[in-house]
Amino acid sequence: MAAKKILFLTGDFAEDYETMVPFQALQMVGHTVHAVCPDKKSGDKIKTAIHDFEGDQTYTEKPGHLFTLNATFDDVHAADYDALMIAGGRAPEYLRLNPRVIDLLQQFAHANKPIAAVCHGAQLLATADIIRGKKISAYPACAPEVRMAGAEYADIAIDAAVTDGIFVTAPAWPAHPQWLAQFLQKLGTEIRL
Repeated sequence: MAAKKILFLTGDFAEDYETMVPFQALQMVGHTVHAVCPDKKSGDKIKTAIHDFEGDQTYTEKPGHLFTLNATFDDVHAADYDALMIAGGRAPEYLRLNPRVIDLLQQFAHANKPIAAVCHGAQLLATADIIRGKKISAYPACAPEVRMAGAEYADIAIDAAVTDGIFVTAPAWPAHPQWLAQFLQKLGTEIRL
């Protein structure tokens, strides 16, 4: 397996597990992962939030860890990466307002490079208008946005994931085993024990 170079898009109040776990897991299997956030540089920190499912109508939110970025957003170019991963949580709601973020997503999609998104990451996919005709999962509250973007909302279990073309999507962090496995398959990553 040739190691891949992955751009990992996150931001303040991204979901803690949806940031920490994939970032570390992709590095663990040998990939280079550059974590970036608009208006921040390598070495800057973002605040994460822990979202939990405790029987309420939606998730609860608690302070998470500080996560250190290892690349500078202004320096990244889609052509330099093999794939894109998008953390969920509340970060996508403001990241989708950044024209350069949307342009990056469109570049990855037009180059037919794998894109993984979890939870509210679908808000970025919808805003970039790159999921028309695809089957896309997301946190259930994002279903209307997925449908308005012309995609089929995949109403799957919270611990499941779906792959359609270049897109690997899941509803939330409980889906990490399926979501990461499908993304690694899309990357052609082989793990031997």
